Amino acid sequence: MTKVIASQVKGVLFDLDGTLADTAPDMIAALNMTLQANGYPQVTFEALRASASHGSIAMIKTALPDVKDEQLPDLQQSLFDHYQQINGDNSQLFSGLELLLERLTQQAIPYGVITNKPARFSRPLLNKLELTANMPAIVSGDTTLHSKPHTAPMFLGAQQLDIAPEHILYLGDAERDLVAAKAAGMLSGLALWGYISSTDTPDTWPADICFTTGHELADFFK
Repeated sequence: MTKVIASQVKGVLFDLDGTLADTAPDMIAALNMTLQANGYPQVTFEALRASASHGSIAMIKTALPDVKDEQLPDLQQSLFDHYQQINGDNSQLFSGLELLLERLTQQAIPYGVITNKPARFSRPLLNKLELTANMPAIVSGDTTLHSKPHTAPMFLGAQQLDIAPEHILYLGDAERDLVAAKAAGMLSGLALWGYISSTDTPDTWPADICFTTGHELADFFK
């Protein structure tokens, strides 16, 4: 693991779901609405939390392990429809992240988001969290032709911050986040408070630095 010091960091970029914001309550609620509407039993929050970082299909397959591939498009569209109705209603920044953003602002360190979440969901969510006005960089899953772990969104985020990748700390809670950050030449930070399952192996992911809590991350910039 590379030794990272705060003075190296001139900009910070975040994954959205499971890193910056706890969005699982809304995503799981929307999935359960979908399951109910299609005659399936609902699933507990605990059973689905870890899949919330991996997108709609992963969540559906977690809830319905025996689902047929041909059923997925209709279920996914139903999930999107329900999610659009409640997006952001029960989402909030993870503990310590509001303090972190205050410290970044005080130190004139710009920050933003690179997410695989489509813009039609990420933008309204960031608006509801009242973050959009303070973010010079917002890259959604459909902003570029490729999503993470491809480097295209990473380089666009760096361009929007107007900071060289090697001076950007990218924080994520999934392996693809760290792979994308490293491939783009960024400093990769692992958010261990995120949606990490018992079968994940985060100790094997290419993280330059790990943070257990949002408060620990905020203290890094103290």
